[in-house]
Amino acid sequence: MDFWQTYFSFAGTAEGWVALATLVAMEVVLGIDNLIFISILSNKLPEEHRARARRIGIGAALIMRLLLLTTVSWIAQLTAPVFTVLGEGYSWRDIILLAGGLFLVWKATKEIHHSVDPDDSKENMMGQTATLTVGGAVFQILLLDLVFSVDSIITAVGMTDHIAIMYIAVIVAVLVMLLAADPLARFIQANPTIVMLALGFLLMIGMTLIAEGMGFHVPKGYVYAAMGFSALVELLNMMARRARKKKQAGH
Repeated sequence: MDFWQTYFSFAGTAEGWVALATLVAMEVVLGIDNLIFISILSNKLPEEHRARARRIGIGAALIMRLLLLTTVSWIAQLTAPVFTVLGEGYSWRDIILLAGGLFLVWKATKEIHHSVDPDDSKENMMGQTATLTVGGAVFQILLLDLVFSVDSIITAVGMTDHIAIMYIAVIVAVLVMLLAADPLARFIQANPTIVMLALGFLLMIGMTLIAEGMGFHVPKGYVYAAMGFSALVELLNMMARRARKKKQAGH
């Protein structure tokens, strides 16, 4: 009974369920960034290794977030400034977000260059296989997992005091990522124009992380609204191309 009262007391209140639903929704949305990166990176591997790399990456994300939740008090301290530059304080969270943002911008820019430069000797995103190894892919996924996990857990800590709500929200969000990973990766692989759109998303997410790390708050709603609008336009383009192909086939 004491265990239930300590960890699941929120279940007896409407506010607790609202907090849980809100946090689950937020964690799922925050997981989209991570999932796009995992899908694009895993598609560079030989086909027989892609699903395994995605599962390892997402499994590592779950383990990392659950481990971070066991150190909630330490996570809360990550927002405390550790040094000051030009009167602006920077915390460990800011440093992690800056590093992750720079890595994402570098990675997305490099892949865009490989995709649009016909003279580039390296494989582009839609090549049959890439020089990337499973270990290399998993290592890069782990780096971004760390960045997104810290951001995810700090968001959770800021929204609720109930540790059980945080655990449930994180587990549900990662399970959604696990279910969506293969279909998303197949969709990206089957539609070459989606690759460029997804790389554009990664660039925007990287710049957002850099801005957040430098102390400029960027409302997540604006970012996801822009991503949703771009995805809708691309979906309409795909439907238009399909309609033209059917019309040409009819003739």
